[in-house]
Amino acid sequence: MQIIIVGCGKVGRTLAEQLQEEDSDITLIDVSANVINSLQDDIDAMGIVGNGASINTLMEAGVDKADILIAVTGSDEMNLLCCLIAQKTGHCQTIARVRNPIYGNEIGFIKKRLGVNMIINPELAAAQEISRLLRFPSAIKIDTFSRGRVELLKFKVLPEFGLDGMTISHITETLKCDVLFCAVESRDQVSIPGGNHMIHNGDNISILASPVNAATFFKKIGLKTHQVKNAIIVGGGTISYYLTKALLDMNISVKIIEQNTARCETLSDLLPNATIINGDGTNRNLLMEEGLPQTEAFVSLTNLDEENVFLALFAKTISNAKLVAKVNRLAFDDVIDNLDIGSVIYPKYITSDTILQYVRAMQNSIGSNVETLYHILDNKAEALEFAIRDNSPVVGIPLSELNLRQNLLVGYLNHNGVVKIPRGHDTIQVGDTVIIVTTHKGLRDITDILEK
Repeated sequence: MQIIIVGCGKVGRTLAEQLQEEDSDITLIDVSANVINSLQDDIDAMGIVGNGASINTLMEAGVDKADILIAVTGSDEMNLLCCLIAQKTGHCQTIARVRNPIYGNEIGFIKKRLGVNMIINPELAAAQEISRLLRFPSAIKIDTFSRGRVELLKFKVLPEFGLDGMTISHITETLKCDVLFCAVESRDQVSIPGGNHMIHNGDNISILASPVNAATFFKKIGLKTHQVKNAIIVGGGTISYYLTKALLDMNISVKIIEQNTARCETLSDLLPNATIINGDGTNRNLLMEEGLPQTEAFVSLTNLDEENVFLALFAKTISNAKLVAKVNRLAFDDVIDNLDIGSVIYPKYITSDTILQYVRAMQNSIGSNVETLYHILDNKAEALEFAIRDNSPVVGIPLSELNLRQNLLVGYLNHNGVVKIPRGHDTIQVGDTVIIVTTHKGLRDITDILEK
C-alpha cells in the first residue's frame, strides 16, 4: 500500500513508525529538512522537503498512484487543503487532522463536499477517553468496542482485593463474574494469560466485559464503580474545553484553572456552567484553596509534560482523587508508566490507532473489516474488532476446532447486538463482530487469526 504522510511532527512520526510495520511504502513530506533527515535515520521511507499543499510536491511524492494521503500538520486548514488537492490530483483516500472546535459542527460538510474520507480530532478523542475514566474511576485505561457494548478495562491489583496468588480460573469461579482476563502486565513479563496464570499484587490486569459485568466484578473485589462528582482541571486548552463539555453533560461539576486571562474569558463564555479560575495551576496554595484535597478527580492538561506529571504526583500525596495526566512526548512513556500516577493520556497514540484501523480496513482481503483497533500492553499487543462481512474459513466452525495462532485470544462475540464471551462450541457467523486480543501485529483480516 502506498501511503503519503504530510507533516512529520509527533503524530506523523508515530504514524510512520507504526505503518512501517504494516508493509506499506511510505512517503514523508515536511517543510523542515532536519525533520525529514531525522525520520529517515529511523524509518525506511522516502522523504520530500516541501509544502504538502503544493501540486508539484504531491506529484513528486506520487499522489497519482497513492492509496492514502494522511495530513497531520499543525494547521487544520493546511491539512484540509492537502486533502482537497490530493483528491483533485489523484484517486487516493484522504485523512485530515482537524482540531479547531469551530469545525466540529461542520465535519459532515467537510467530508461530503471536500471529499475528505476521515477527520480525526486528537483533542476530542483524548477528552472522550478521559471522560470514560471519570465515569469509571477504578480503571487506569478504558477502550470501547461494539459501540460501547464491550469495554477493555485496565486496573492495578492491590493487596486489599485479596487476589494475590490466585489463578485466573479460580478468580472467575469464585467471583462468578462474566469477565475475560485478556492481558497481564507484571514486573518481568507481559502476557496474554491462560486459566492457570497466577495473579500477584502490583500486576496490571486488562479485562474484557460489558459495562454492567465490569461494574459487578469491580464491586466484588472492592473497587469504586461510581463516576466522580467533581473535577479540577489544570490548563484551559482545547482538550479541557471538550472534556468540560462532556463532564457537565454527565452532571459532574468542573473547575478549570488557567493562567491566561483572555483564555479564561473565552472559556467563561463557552462554558457558563463551569467555574473558571484565572491563576497558576502549579501554585500549591491556589490548588489547596480550590479544594484539591477534597476533589474526586484531578486532571492536568497543561502544555508541559513535566508540569502534568509533577502535578499528578503532588495531587497523589494530598488527595484520593482519580488522577489523569496528559503526556505528548512519547520517548519516556515507559518511565512515566512506572511512576504510578493514575491514568496517562497520550493523544498521539489515540490519533495513530484511529488512523491505523482505517488503513487496516482498507487492506482487508476476504470480507472482514477492522472496525476498532487499540495498541495495548505498552504497544506490545493489539486488541482488534473485526466485522464479518462475507463467508470465510472461520465462519460456522466451533472455536475449539479452529487452528488458532498462539498468543491469541478470541475475546467477545457480538451477534445481532447480543455480546458474550465465546466458549469452545460457539461459532463466528456472517454479520457478527468479533474482538481479538493478540501479540501478533498487523492482523488485517479475520482469517489472520488462523495458524498458517
